[in-house]
Amino acid sequence: MPALLSSRIPNLPKPTSVGKVREIYDLGSQVLIVTTDRISAFDVVMANGIPDKGKVLNQLSGFWFEKLSPICPNHVITIDDGKIAKRIGEEVPELKGRATLAKKAKPLSIECVARGYISGSLYKEYKTQGGSAHDLALPNGLLESAKLPEPIFSPATKAEQGHDENLSWKQTVDRVGKKIAEQVRDLTLSLYNEAAAYALTKGLILADTKFEFGETDNGLLWIDEALTPDSSRYWDINLYKPGGPQPSFDKQFVRDYLESIGWKKQPPGPTLPDEIVQKTREKYLEAFKRITGRNIDT
Repeated sequence: MPALLSSRIPNLPKPTSVGKVREIYDLGSQVLIVTTDRISAFDVVMANGIPDKGKVLNQLSGFWFEKLSPICPNHVITIDDGKIAKRIGEEVPELKGRATLAKKAKPLSIECVARGYISGSLYKEYKTQGGSAHDLALPNGLLESAKLPEPIFSPATKAEQGHDENLSWKQTVDRVGKKIAEQVRDLTLSLYNEAAAYALTKGLILADTKFEFGETDNGLLWIDEALTPDSSRYWDINLYKPGGPQPSFDKQFVRDYLESIGWKKQPPGPTLPDEIVQKTREKYLEAFKRITGRNIDT
């Protein structure tokens, strides 16, 4: 089946929000979130997608939201296709396995990142700032991808355009207030610790991940996606070797290809070759099966 690049639901108005991957339909007190097969790299959406990627993201999020619900309430009402069809008044075959009916929430203006290992933007800051990064007390001499003494809360902005930027604790408090900042910090670390411990039983290191939270009249909800390869770095424990980047279960094949062709990292995104599409699809499917122990529902 070809990749789904956009959705259209005859009974509903157009999506009220269209992100790099997800499309959100406003259902009044609820929202319908459709996860497409679009893929972005360097903040640009590619011309073609990765078949079944949206199903992996949606169903893996559903798995984690359910598994970690004792730690934090989340926005999921159901990911059951039959119940969703009943709610919207029709069956839409293209939605199968990739839709979530969710509660509405007002998203916080920060992304909540938990890091158990130093990699990505945090490692770059650590090197350029002489061993510190946004007021975080980090040991000297850490290698890239090294395990941190304990997981840290490393929030970031939510940029509409361009890259997110890491925030200090003071900047976080200034944005959302001390009470909310403390709440999401504690929830972020609790969710990460539980998920990382589970991932290890599957032979995977959860190096870091980002969470989003939203405000409702009844308090905070964990929203958006949950511990997917798009929002997290998963490494194979048998291949782990600190001192450089690690092979990961995400869009690394896409990034490497784009670097190899000298693409300028500006829209429009190029069309990815079949080989890159297939390799990337296999990585997403492998991550899903290793974490959940089953294949996706197609």
